[in-house]
Amino acid sequence: MQQNNDRPRRAGGGHHSAVGAAGGPRQAPPDEAGDLRYTDPWYDELASGWGESAGAPRAQVPAPPARRKPRADADVYLEVQRSAAFQEVRSRYRRFVIPGAAAFFVWYVAYVVTATSAPHLMARPVAGAVNVGMLAGLGQFLTTFLLTWAYTRHARLRRDRAALDLRWEAQELARGRGGAA
Repeated sequence: MQQNNDRPRRAGGGHHSAVGAAGGPRQAPPDEAGDLRYTDPWYDELASGWGESAGAPRAQVPAPPARRKPRADADVYLEVQRSAAFQEVRSRYRRFVIPGAAAFFVWYVAYVVTATSAPHLMARPVAGAVNVGMLAGLGQFLTTFLLTWAYTRHARLRRDRAALDLRWEAQELARGRGGAA
């Protein structure tokens, strides 16, 4: 698990902004346990610093004082994984991805097998210099883009909101605030 305690956030001005009025990092009010730390298991340490100039020094944010862990992180994530909301998100994911991947794989294998076993069929002209093999190859690109579009649309409409709610629920449980997972 990685932490984003030393990563300043972008200036925003809203109540979730991590940049204060003076341009420095804004500290959130402490919770019941006096915890100022924000742990984000989805934070990618390798991506921090992108967009920053190479010569500019990074702002050093002092680490907050150590907090006592009310629950083990593994217990929190196991509890979230067992929840009905998590199972529903995974079910929605599987109901889209498994048939989509299977259909695309069958289409790809059919294209390759036909191209190698029936070259006379693939060489049949359709219009001018365009033949069946060229159209099938372009169809591979087209179906790749269509499947990508359909996947992102499905994720945005059917899974992203529920997954974000689960993420914040896990954060609240990890911070010891409870909640209904």
